Amino acid sequence: MRQILIYILIGALLLALQATLMRFFSIESVIPDIVVIWLVYVSLREGQIAGSIAGFFAGLILDFVSGDFLGLSALTKSLCGFFAGYFYDEFKTSQTFGTYRFFFAVLLSSLLHNVVYFGVYLFGTEISMLRLFIQFGLGTSAYTAALSIIPVLWKQK
Repeated sequence: MRQILIYILIGALLLALQATLMRFFSIESVIPDIVVIWLVYVSLREGQIAGSIAGFFAGLILDFVSGDFLGLSALTKSLCGFFAGYFYDEFKTSQTFGTYRFFFAVLLSSLLHNVVYFGVYLFGTEISMLRLFIQFGLGTSAYTAALSIIPVLWKQK
């Protein structure tokens, strides 16, 4: 129970940061998603179901805060948490966070999240699929994965 409360508090803090301050870190309209890093962490610690549930509630809160396309963030963050759970190994949990595996889990989970999110969000606009994949898919995922190096270095310390 204590661990769940810690996840909720950290998640709430990261959601507040994502909704308010992360836009100041944008590069060419690419904003890192620190909530995805947290979801991958939760999924790697607790498994797919916990990651999916955390993703759903985090996404739903982001949907309510942004007032934009209700349910889309809940869907994509749930997918992200579920997908990240494939990297879960209860016997190697502590090893995963201090290695490149965490970085790649964040990169791939973020890529799935961003392609689905922006694919639905920008459907019907004049933005080409190639630009959508490169700028919003790869760009945002690379930026998010680059930030995931901070917890990896923290864990190694």
